[in-house]
Amino acid sequence: MSQRGSGAGVFDTDAFQERIGYTFQDQELLKLALTHPSVAHEQGGAVQHNQRLEYLGDAVLQLALTKELYNRFPGFGEGPLTKARAQLVNRKTLAEHGHKLGLGAYLVLSRGEELSGGRERPSALADAFEALIGAIFLDSNFEKACDFILEQFQDVFGSIHVIPNLDNPKGELQEILQAESPEAPVYRLESVSGPDHDRVFECTVQYRGQEIGRGSGKSKKQAESHAAESALKGLRRSAAGPSISEGKPPDFLDGSPVRG
Repeated sequence: MSQRGSGAGVFDTDAFQERIGYTFQDQELLKLALTHPSVAHEQGGAVQHNQRLEYLGDAVLQLALTKELYNRFPGFGEGPLTKARAQLVNRKTLAEHGHKLGLGAYLVLSRGEELSGGRERPSALADAFEALIGAIFLDSNFEKACDFILEQFQDVFGSIHVIPNLDNPKGELQEILQAESPEAPVYRLESVSGPDHDRVFECTVQYRGQEIGRGSGKSKKQAESHAAESALKGLRRSAAGPSISEGKPPDFLDGSPVRG
């Protein structure tokens, strides 16, 4: 069986499904998972694309890995589990999984996206990988989707090294953020108040120009540490976990101040 899409050429869906280890009952779901939004933009919105499946697949992926981490690491609390999931699920790792499956060769792209290198664009590969998970979930059930996910991630569970240094929230925050982007958080001293013998320092931590945490303490070092704790608190409250889009600040952090 073959399938043709705008900008996609012809490919053997049987070979592709054998490659991913799953055969679709509804072949239209497979096609939809591989259809880039640029096709709809090119044709005035008349064509469905994979963004909704990506949204669904992200939720399925988060749940599957959260459950697996919960079972694999019974000694980990909420913080370490969040950190472990951040190591596994970020735009870089999702793009790598998409590349490993060769999704770029099968994407249905607009002509403009094709010419601009869309097949190898990490964001397109990451989105298609999540959309594929969403499509498998709809085509079958959570168990089948979970089987697919765990097959893709089986080689990386052993590399998780996330027992956190609870005395180093700055290091933990930097590791989580830099799993998404090489850009490091920036700490700023905002104010110093109180008498000489009882100073109170207030610091913020910023990422891509946006304040993501605030804290105070008896020293600049303590205030920075509390600011990092504030940012981590917001991160852990995020239902979806870390998801920093390229070029955008992290809007999942609530920045609630931590004071000492």
